Amino acid sequence: MAEDWTAVARAISDRMAELRATQMEVAGKARVSLTTLRELQRNINPRRRRPQTLTALSEALGWPPDYLATTLRGENAEPYADEKHDPLLSSLVSIERELGDLRDRVDRIERQLAGEGG
Repeated sequence: MAEDWTAVARAISDRMAELRATQMEVAGKARVSLTTLRELQRNINPRRRRPQTLTALSEALGWPPDYLATTLRGENAEPYADEKHDPLLSSLVSIERELGDLRDRVDRIERQLAGEGG
């Protein structure tokens, strides 16, 4: 069975953005090194990790203990039931995606304008 470390990295990054949590906060809460969190979040040096590491990070991010392990296996990880059905959280995720798209558009426009003016 293939391990999807890219999905784990994306899940961690998305959740940290959603929670507006820093790497230092999450690493401290999970009791893992900052280096370990960075490697996982950026998918650097993907390798087998202790199951306790993914469990601790899942819980530090407010997920069920097996959330990241399930994601790693390529399965559809589910948040807690109340979170899954929370309309406010799903709206926030949608808004954050839209803001990210708008930020990318503005960056492209600024680069084009800088190229025309120089």
